[in-house]
Amino acid sequence: MKNLNKHIHKSVALCSLLVMSAAPTLVQAQQEAAIVCPGYKQPKTQLLGERTGKKLQTAFEAYNEERLNDAVSLLREIEPKEEFDKASVERFLGQILVSMDGDNAPEALKLLESAAGRKVLNDRDQADLMKLNGDLSLQEEKYGNAVKWYNQWMEFTCKEDAQTYTKIAKGYTELKEFDKVVEAANKAIALADKPDKNPYALKVNAFHETKNYPAAVETVETLVELFPEEKNWWTQLGFFYMLVENYDKALATFALAYKQGYLSKKSEYKALIQLYASNDIPFKSAELHEKYMMAGEIENDGSSVASLANTLHQAKEYKEAAKFYAQAAKMTKDPEYYRKQGALLLTAEDYKGAITALNSALNSNIDDKSKVHFSLMEANFYAGNYRKAFEHAEEARKDASMRRNASAWIPYIKEKAKNRGIRL
Repeated sequence: MKNLNKHIHKSVALCSLLVMSAAPTLVQAQQEAAIVCPGYKQPKTQLLGERTGKKLQTAFEAYNEERLNDAVSLLREIEPKEEFDKASVERFLGQILVSMDGDNAPEALKLLESAAGRKVLNDRDQADLMKLNGDLSLQEEKYGNAVKWYNQWMEFTCKEDAQTYTKIAKGYTELKEFDKVVEAANKAIALADKPDKNPYALKVNAFHETKNYPAAVETVETLVELFPEEKNWWTQLGFFYMLVENYDKALATFALAYKQGYLSKKSEYKALIQLYASNDIPFKSAELHEKYMMAGEIENDGSSVASLANTLHQAKEYKEAAKFYAQAAKMTKDPEYYRKQGALLLTAEDYKGAITALNSALNSNIDDKSKVHFSLMEANFYAGNYRKAFEHAEEARKDASMRRNASAWIPYIKEKAKNRGIRL
């Protein structure tokens, strides 16, 4: 809005030249610069009628003294008869309304469009007004109208510029005409004096909306090259690499963004954690997972803690994984996590800890009890508790799915117990 008001104030100042009719040479020079069409001939400069001109002069003086309400009242009282006078009054009044506080934009746009629609203003003023109508329409979310006025400005002046094509691309974005977005954005990029991220960003959005992810990747790669200091392009590139299943490049991009301190969102932290895990680097994944979880950057709930435990399991950090499964079990009351804790401690040869965890799973009424009994059989056997091992083997083989394996252990348990002089 601030930039739009600057444009409006400039246009209002130009209007004063018409009001005073004191500098025809300057007006003519401006008109000549406004149109660059081949064979263009400057039309005769139009001047205000004496009656309208005097009233406009008074209104302009009020405006110049920042008495905007007085200027508006004076302009509303004018009843011009000639088309040029009508267009001049509408233009001045519309521009002042836009620059004032309050919701004056709808009325202002109606006046300014009426002024431009009369097609009687001097060429410079007509050209400025067309572009202003486009800007105001864009601000008022009348996107089709904005595109129309920008195209009319280009047709009228035979000019093109990067900024106007970027605004057209913005309008087509809101209209969801994504092929036209890309076309306009490409023209903006081609015409720009120096790289501008906005048309590229509009292209990325258009490609994302149409699920053209390879084209989105190519565009964001260009953005990273042109604007390497902008952290959001790095993470967007990483996410797009994930969408096209190029996980090696996704990890490399996120890792580099991490080193540069560009990660700042939960989704970005989780993506990096996930990418290290899926690229068979579970220890680094777990390290970052714990770091961000402890810092409160990602969730510290049962599901997140269990996920960390699983990653540590992949990294063969069995005791650490068991520790986090125990935490997950306490947080969620899910006995399955106690079972996993016990299984990992069994693997780590911490038989006493395994027995405690597995008994917790049983006491928490786990559904698959036979699997827990089988693990308890193993843990007690290796701990030398043959009587307990035998009892759990008997319980395990009550389940058809575990019967064969449990039965195979029973003779072995009996033999070990007999050798130690233990009666089962």
